Amino acid sequence: MLKQLLAKLPKRSPKSFESFEDPSSSPNNGGFQRTQSLNSASPKPNAPKRTSSAVFPSSVIAGIEPLLPFKDAPASEKMSLFISKLSLCCMVFDFSDPTKNTAEKDLKRLTLIELLDFIASGPPKFSEPAILALCKMCSINLFRVFPPNYRASRSSNGGENDDDEPSFDPAWPHLQLVYDILLKFVNSPSVEPKIAKKYINHSFILRILDLFESEDPRERDCLKAIMHRIYGKFMVHRPFIRKSISNVFYRFVFETDKHNGIAELLEIFGSVITGFALPLKEEHKIFLWRVLIPLHKPKTLGVYFQQLCYCVTQFIEKDPKLASTVIRGLLKYWPITNSQKEVMFLGEVEEILEGINMGEFERVMVPLFWRIGCCINSSHFQVAERALLLWNNDQIYNLIGHNRQVILPIIFPSLETNVQNHWNQSVLNLTLNVKNVFMEMDNMLFLACNAHFIEEQEKQSFAKEKRKEAWDRLENTASLQPMSGNTTAVLVPMPRVN
Repeated sequence: MLKQLLAKLPKRSPKSFESFEDPSSSPNNGGFQRTQSLNSASPKPNAPKRTSSAVFPSSVIAGIEPLLPFKDAPASEKMSLFISKLSLCCMVFDFSDPTKNTAEKDLKRLTLIELLDFIASGPPKFSEPAILALCKMCSINLFRVFPPNYRASRSSNGGENDDDEPSFDPAWPHLQLVYDILLKFVNSPSVEPKIAKKYINHSFILRILDLFESEDPRERDCLKAIMHRIYGKFMVHRPFIRKSISNVFYRFVFETDKHNGIAELLEIFGSVITGFALPLKEEHKIFLWRVLIPLHKPKTLGVYFQQLCYCVTQFIEKDPKLASTVIRGLLKYWPITNSQKEVMFLGEVEEILEGINMGEFERVMVPLFWRIGCCINSSHFQVAERALLLWNNDQIYNLIGHNRQVILPIIFPSLETNVQNHWNQSVLNLTLNVKNVFMEMDNMLFLACNAHFIEEQEKQSFAKEKRKEAWDRLENTASLQPMSGNTTAVLVPMPRVN
């Protein structure tokens, strides 16, 4: 049957690789065209025959049988056979019906496995036609547009519903092999970057980034590995890759609020930040302030928080002076009504404070501990516990000890309010522990803060009593006035003050 299938293919006279075009020069989707499925490719009787190079072009050009195993081909013909097999794999099948084209699908799968083994075997330098043919095969198989309902399955709950099941592409058995081929190819020492960069170009990279919208975590893992290798191998593309990923983050934060691949893209950037040279360039600092800090805003933060926190701490390790900038950014986007995000923010604050120097800490300690005081008084026990556990960290304990004259007056009212009013026993115990820490640290300061708190409480009680008395007098006066049935309210405009 396979021989009959190949016999029906249109024949062309041998030519050079004129039928292949540079992907950057074609107007269709970055230079690549997607072929139709085999089950829908039967031409109408009156339709003109197409001799497009998309249908096994190189197998005819190279004059070699694409089903021939690599081990049976002479060394001089292996690259031509490689191109022929790549062209054979340009056929795209319909996987929604597993009963269609089963033989052809199996042939393609076996051919993809052969190609993967050939690349892994470390062949000689890949020729330019071979690089072009491989990029074209990967483009035809991988680059596709996800339907709207594919991306919208994570509904208005922001993806926080754990019951949501990701969608899986039925063509994954073939897609995985194509991803493995592309990864091995990019990682192969047989690929010359100066030649390959003509085809793994800006358009190709943008299409790769578009695929991070996939809901299949297996596909996103493959894309992450490939993009990381492309960034490492093609130095000329590094600024463009950073800018393009930043644009994805911008659209996510300020426009769509939905994207499936933020965690994977942040993982890529985590390794990129590790390689930044010192001193940091201004563009990298701008990326921290304009991209990484606003990424704390979306309600789906929990999906990628670990990767985001790693990126932020990497920046601070590179330049400790950025710690105060990051803390100010966190305070700007601090969640007021989302307790889960508040717990995550407190965890990130603890990581930052572990590496901050004293000068940067003193710049932000007043607004920071005012916010921590609010967290201590939170009615959500997990938020209050997480804030009180900061005192168990030795580094934070030392920072507080050196600045207790400023911090204790800010925190003391929150501690005392917890002791008097909080409902959770665990929070009460932690609050008492923190009070004991401050008493041991500076008993005189603690007593002074306690006396000031009592004085403020008395002032507030006196002001409250005065307000109550004023309202009582107003109610008594109103009760003594006779009520008239025809009484109407008249609004008298106040005179304008110039």
